[in-house]
Amino acid sequence: MSSISKGAPATAPRLPSSFRPVRSSPGRKVVSLAGRSPAGAEPALPLDEILVGDCIAQMQALPAGSVDVIFADPPYNLQLEGALHRPDQSKVDAVDDAWDHFDSFAAYDAFSRAWLAAARRLLKPNGTLWVIGSYHNIFRVGVAVQDLGFWILNDVVWVKANPMPNFRGKRFANAHETLIWAARDREAKSYTFNYHALKSFNDDLQMRSDWALPICSGGERLRDEDGDKVHPTQKPEALLYRVLLSSTNPGDVVLDPFFGTGTTGAVAKRLGRHFIGLERDAGYAAAAAARIAAVEPVALDALTVLAGKRAQPRVPFGALLEAGLVAPGTEVTDSRGRHSAVIRADGSLEAGDHIGSIHRVGALVQGLEACNGWTFWHLDQGRGREPIDALRDKIRAAFAPGT
Repeated sequence: MSSISKGAPATAPRLPSSFRPVRSSPGRKVVSLAGRSPAGAEPALPLDEILVGDCIAQMQALPAGSVDVIFADPPYNLQLEGALHRPDQSKVDAVDDAWDHFDSFAAYDAFSRAWLAAARRLLKPNGTLWVIGSYHNIFRVGVAVQDLGFWILNDVVWVKANPMPNFRGKRFANAHETLIWAARDREAKSYTFNYHALKSFNDDLQMRSDWALPICSGGERLRDEDGDKVHPTQKPEALLYRVLLSSTNPGDVVLDPFFGTGTTGAVAKRLGRHFIGLERDAGYAAAAAARIAAVEPVALDALTVLAGKRAQPRVPFGALLEAGLVAPGTEVTDSRGRHSAVIRADGSLEAGDHIGSIHRVGALVQGLEACNGWTFWHLDQGRGREPIDALRDKIRAAFAPGT
């Protein structure tokens, strides 16, 4: 979460030498990481830069359909009245900054619709939006998300492993926040979701929509020279790691319109993604720049994620004939040898009266409506029966870079 009004934190880290403030257009200050934009990148897209200014105006100035993912941590409009104190009367370092105050729900709703509309314009047709909030604002934001044409894919609950207690003892301890994950519109079908990578990440179990992660604390929490938090709502890097692992690929562009102290940028840089940070508070932007400069990117060869069969190049059965991996007249069977068929020159199979594709004939001999012929049919080439899918993998290996 970042600011929507001026007022820098008490002390922010200085910009490192690898960053340089520039002015690319009137009223827009840019904090840029030198040498990060790839050759041939569209000049108007400020990759790996922090743009200092109003997020709505900044988004409206960027090219439409240019961003893969937007992660937004907008003001929560907490409506706090007076200071909070612990039982020992020490003051709680709560979110009481001016940028989290709105005159009314109507004012907050108008702000939400304005930035969400600007964000939707920036997304590619297969792009997705993440927005996080608490019970104070997430339901209002969710209505705006749907009204503007986004299509909600999931809501994810971040269960805080170490939440702040409820000191007044009049409500449940607020131990979670909600993330909305949405496609640009209902028709979007090819958005990125790294299902198999997440399953591997989760010890071969499907990743669920409840994520138990600690809040930002310890050495990860940015503090000023007096030991105070640089930003009151800094998100943990573990949360952004999971968001970006699930819905982006290396080289994708991730925009954060409420950049704050740069958690999104830090994780994006580490994982080989490009970021665009929008932040109205120059102090927060400076702290984010210093933080991101210290991040070491992961080696490119370690960024490849596990992908399912659907993500691999399509190989028709006829390609096995063309490559000489099978020959017309060869017999294939199921894994137990109960059903058999003969391969024909056009890539079809013949099993008695049944003639058709590997999938169609596989279904017919079993009396089923459908069948995956790649895993059903087997071939014995001297090592026992193996699925013909293993031959398809040989074709795909020829497509791999460097082969």
